[in-house]
This record gives sequence, structure tokens and C-alpha cells, in this order.
Amino acid sequence: MNGREELVLRCAQRRREKIGTLSDEGFAELCLAVRENPSAFVDSPEQASFATLVGALDAFHRAGADDDLLDDEEFRAARERRLQTLSAACDQALSQDGGCLDARLVQVLAADLDPDDRLDALLEIEAKADAANELTLGSTGDAWDDVFTRPRLRLWDAIARTCLAGGRYHMALDVSRGLMAASPKDQVGGRLTAALALARLEDEEGFNELDARLAGRENSWLNLGRTILLYKLGRMNAARRALRGYGELCEGAAYALLRPTFVEIYLPDRPEVPAGGFEEATFAVHEAEPIIADVPDFIAWADGFPWFHAAGEAYAEEHGYDW
Repeated sequence: MNGREELVLRCAQRRREKIGTLSDEGFAELCLAVRENPSAFVDSPEQASFATLVGALDAFHRAGADDDLLDDEEFRAARERRLQTLSAACDQALSQDGGCLDARLVQVLAADLDPDDRLDALLEIEAKADAANELTLGSTGDAWDDVFTRPRLRLWDAIARTCLAGGRYHMALDVSRGLMAASPKDQVGGRLTAALALARLEDEEGFNELDARLAGRENSWLNLGRTILLYKLGRMNAARRALRGYGELCEGAAYALLRPTFVEIYLPDRPEVPAGGFEEATFAVHEAEPIIADVPDFIAWADGFPWFHAAGEAYAEEHGYDW
């Protein structure tokens, strides 16, 4: 979530509503003014609450900048303190506006619950949000284009990913498909969760349909999902070719799969990372971990190809990572 930019759009949109008729050019000028000094345009509890949350999320990420310098025990303690501070900031945001959906979402995620408890909490938030207002697609047909509907899309994405983490693959797929229907642009990445769920369900037809829909938008989730799917179906030659494609798509993909690393909770949604980079591969493997754990010998099979093993080892050596 680009919180600062969303705050700008929220404040500009509310100011536009107060002004009345305003041309597109005038709105663009208004956005520039808000961007220069957003706090000057925060004039309601709703905007104040969102501003509090944005500041808290920025502080959370800044506080973790030196995590690599800490040993494991120090890291766990520092992380716990950061999550507690973030949760307290969510309380503050909700005291300003109890309807701040993003603050409720972040607070649940910051609690670092197991998938079952997290899903219960997220579904409770969704039920209350549904009771409060109905999602509308607006004039563009894409819910993302209305900045005030984005929190609902982030909530659905969190629900889908939590379902995947907890082994509820059919539900993860259903929620992801609903997310893509509401927002064809799919800025929050429902297609990524769908790819992994389809792979786990061995739904080759559904996977191929998603692949066709994403023509020209290859990513680690899709390529890793295809590899897992073909492996599970016993099509080993095709699975080997898919593994090679996955390994060549992203920098460090082999290392990401063979030596998975810790990934912080997405707060509140999947961070935007450069396409084809190591972070993308790391995120895809992280989200696929529950599926990989249910696929016997998949990692050993991948590691058994000398070219794949060598690619992972070479990446580790080049970047100073343990192997």
C-alpha cells in the first residue's frame, strides 16, 4: 500500500466534493497542492485516522531497517516491540474513526495469529464492513479506481492469502476470483494467490485459463505454481521444463526455493517489488510454503538437477548468503 499517495487522493477527493464542480485539470492541481502538505488538508476524523495509520506503517518499516545487524533473539524481541507499537497506533487510529477498515486489518495482521484464528478475525471484519456499506464498482467497472474502496480489496486479499496459508484452497480460489472480478486491474494480486491455489488443487484447466488471462504478465507465482502443478500431476518432463523457466525468470529464484528465508507479515498487503527480482521470487516461495510442504520430495526433486542446484549456490556465493 502506498499510504501517503492514498492519503493524498482521499484528501483531494473529499475537498473536491466540498468545492463542487471541478475539472480534471483542476483536480490534478488540487492533488499537487495536497501532495505538498497533506496534513493541511486532513479535516475529518476519517482522514485523521488514515493519516495516523500511514504514519504508523512508515515508522514500523523504518524501525526494521537494521534488522540484519541483530542476532535471532534480538530480532525477535525488536520485532515484537514494533508489532506492539503498530497495534497501539491502530488503536489510536480507530479512536479517531472506528470505521477505518485498514486500521482494523493491520491490527489483526500485527497480532501474528495462526491462520485459523486470523481468518476468523478477518471474516468478522468483513461481516461488519458488509453491514456498513456495499461495495460498488463505480463508473470504471474497477473498484480500485475509487480510493475509498481499496481497503475492502486489501481485506479480501488478506482473506485469500490466509485461506491459502491455512489449507483452505477452494476458499482461497473463490475469494481471489471475486477480487479479480471486482478489480480487473488486480493491483493487490488476487491472481497470484489464485495461481498457487489452482496448482495445489491440480486444476490444470483453471490454471491454463488464468495463464491465458495473464498472457505477457509472467511472474514467480505463476511459474512456481505451474512447476508444482505439473509435478503433482506426474508430468515430470514438463515439470522439469517449468522448473527451468521458473529458475530463469527471476534473479535468485533457485536460491529462494532451495533456501527459503523469513518474510515479514504483509502490512497490510503484499509489498510492491520489481518484476523479475529476488524479492519477487522470495515472496512467491513464502506464500507457496504450505503447498510445498504437502508435496513430498518436491524440493529434493528440484535440488536434484545439477543446473538448478548450481544456480542457487552461485547466487548465494555472489551475494554473500549462507548455503
